[in-house]
Amino acid sequence: MVQDFNRPLASEMSILKTVESLTQRNISALAVDSTDEAFKLLLTLVPSGSEVYCGTSETLNSIGFPEYIRNNPDYRSLDREFESETDPQNKQELRRLSSISEYYIGSVQAISETGEVVVASSSGSQIGAYAFGAKHVILVSGTQKICPSLSDAMSRVRGYSTDKHDEWLAEKGIGPAPIGKLLILEKETQLGRLTVLLVREDLGW
Repeated sequence: MVQDFNRPLASEMSILKTVESLTQRNISALAVDSTDEAFKLLLTLVPSGSEVYCGTSETLNSIGFPEYIRNNPDYRSLDREFESETDPQNKQELRRLSSISEYYIGSVQAISETGEVVVASSSGSQIGAYAFGAKHVILVSGTQKICPSLSDAMSRVRGYSTDKHDEWLAEKGIGPAPIGKLLILEKETQLGRLTVLLVREDLGW
């Protein structure tokens, strides 16, 4: 049976269960009510003067955080440096540097109530940063991405999320991008390194 992932936001009980499960896996978990609250919280989590890279994300764009970082000289924005660099070799070096940045801000495709976080990528450019490379990782997600189990989360990623992403690419005149790399964050060994910020809004895919 094909599952319908166009469902409402997760219930408060589901959110609390997810936060507890993430915490037990050494993943800091925070929940806020709106994108405005998420933006303000991100400002407290990412100190002024930090080196920051924001991964490509409709969720982050809806919050306005990548634009804020790019336009704020108080941060070292690796996005800003990458976009302004014209030399191909230097651009590649900046992309490599992003994977070991001080703060890497991104998103995910699904989170299970049991605490697994699932990330799918075509190129895999963010996988290394999420798994180990970046000093601090903050993953922002709308609560509609919470699924009852890991198997449900995988179904969401391989069906709904990738389909929505391909639709987004098609609107830009770009062909579909199949999953090249798939990451399941089961547990974080460095306490305080990985944070999941849950927003009680329908954000991203």
